[in-house]
Amino acid sequence: MASAVVCTLALASGAATSATASTSAPAKSLRSALRHALSSRHVDPDRTGALAVDLRSGQIVFQSNASLSMAPASAEKLTVAFAALRLLGPAFRFRTQVLGAGELAGRVWHGNLYLVGMGDPTLGSPDLGSLARQVAAWGIRRVDGRVVGDEQYYDARRDARGWKSEFLGYESRPLSALALQGVRLRGADTSAVVTAAAFRKALARRGVTVTRATRTGRAPSDVLPLALDYSEPLASIVQEMNRESDNFVAEMLLKQLGAELAGRGSTAAGAAVVRSELEAVGVPVVGVRVVDGSGLSLLDRLTPRALVTLLLTAERDPGIREPFLASLSVAGISGTLRDRLRRRPARGQVLAKTGTTNEACALAGFVRRRYVFAILQNGSPVAWWSAREAQDRFVTLLARNS
Repeated sequence: MASAVVCTLALASGAATSATASTSAPAKSLRSALRHALSSRHVDPDRTGALAVDLRSGQIVFQSNASLSMAPASAEKLTVAFAALRLLGPAFRFRTQVLGAGELAGRVWHGNLYLVGMGDPTLGSPDLGSLARQVAAWGIRRVDGRVVGDEQYYDARRDARGWKSEFLGYESRPLSALALQGVRLRGADTSAVVTAAAFRKALARRGVTVTRATRTGRAPSDVLPLALDYSEPLASIVQEMNRESDNFVAEMLLKQLGAELAGRGSTAAGAAVVRSELEAVGVPVVGVRVVDGSGLSLLDRLTPRALVTLLLTAERDPGIREPFLASLSVAGISGTLRDRLRRRPARGQVLAKTGTTNEACALAGFVRRRYVFAILQNGSPVAWWSAREAQDRFVTLLARNS
């Protein structure tokens, strides 16, 4: 089914013209109304792209600049969610572990404890508490070495190509394979040592004293596994990422794709994995440029056609359909749409991913079980308040006609 829809979209630029003459009056009327709804004197029509497809028939009900390559803002996260759910699986869990280098004599561990991060973007104090409890269960009451934070699973770059300098620390925490939620950092390269210090305190609360100060480093190969913590399933993490538009989670997921599928925990490696997966399932990648996972990069590019094809493919895939759709915000109810489209017929009927930066405003998703759509609006800067009003008019009209 997805391949048939992809074929329809690929032929749209040519076939839609010949089909227009035989299009029914109601369809023409809807197309005209949608064009009017999307129009805004504050948003450049030449930098606005939109596509809407009827899920029942596979027919295009509206298109304008559908193949235009545009900055996607946080709609970029849809590509990461899609690739991660397909390649890692909804049940995938991040791991954080404690490895001991040394030996246990009585109640004393002679050597270092290595807190090894493997990219969990949701690592919190309760997780460190669980790890400390497991260490204490070995009977260890004193460590005469250090707690060493190991963040080597990912590369050392803390931002992504194309980010403005002010994004780091404001729009996203520094990217590290060992990062703890809710702590204050002393600089872009302090995630691992701060997390290790927090673990040292967690050990103390469990009656385990570490005699030497924390530092960072790589765990040696000759170690004893002492403790292991798992994150929530990927399905839950993707829901948090998309509904709340969490930039840090998106970037960590992208690096995880690189680490798991390409053997390199870098943004560039993850981006290559995402693009390859889009191509593999038939998403048209002409005009598509995946540079980061969050959409913060000024270099990211998507097209409405690529987004709609991605959404359709996800909706038709029984392996990811449920978690993918559950990750979208619900109009007037949840996520970044909780305060938008609060009236019927759109309320509760529009499932979508939003996106807003100074240069881009986006909305892409589904209207009931009738339409799939994508809207991208760019500007220098973009008048995002007017762009959102136009988006809301557009999807409300689709909801009214579903």
